[in-house]
Amino acid sequence: MHSLLVIEPAGTENPAEARSSGSPDSILSSCGYVVGTAASPEQAAPLIGDADAFILNLPVTDISSWRALLVRHKVAPVLWWCTPLTSTLSVSACGDDIMVDGILSPAMKSPEIHWMLHFSSRQCFERKQWLKEREQLLSRIEERKWIDMAKGILSQAKKISESEAYDLLRKQAMNERKRIVDVATSIVKVYQMLQDQT
Repeated sequence: MHSLLVIEPAGTENPAEARSSGSPDSILSSCGYVVGTAASPEQAAPLIGDADAFILNLPVTDISSWRALLVRHKVAPVLWWCTPLTSTLSVSACGDDIMVDGILSPAMKSPEIHWMLHFSSRQCFERKQWLKEREQLLSRIEERKWIDMAKGILSQAKKISESEAYDLLRKQAMNERKRIVDVATSIVKVYQMLQDQT
């Protein structure tokens, strides 16, 4: 991890914090990272592609909207820069569904920052893998639903068992060189269309 994009809307930086070099860009730069900053989606857009992680120096209530905007363009870890200014609403926002891969603060030392960035990277890509697997499972469940409906229709129409109906579906799929779910979907849709007409 080398390049970071800090999101810090204009006017939110604490002048005293900036003077004491407590701003995220100065702290992260001193740890050896290349840091870009943006105050708006327009400023962030050209910097997203090069960023290895996104650091949100924002109130908790703004995290979800910025996170959605950033990960729509690139999957990368999103970390919250927690300071007294950004955490003032944290208690009231605890119930919100806020997803971050890690939390950084100005009090962290360089090794802690490095560790948290690597930890958040792992969290991000594990979540990406989990979401992909979840999507595949939901797809399989949906396919199974179509197949079960088609088996029910065939067993009722042909007066055969569901296992025989499945064998019939499988044989038809092989003959047509299609997936079983595609044949099942066709059967269910034709059946529903015929039912609507009667």
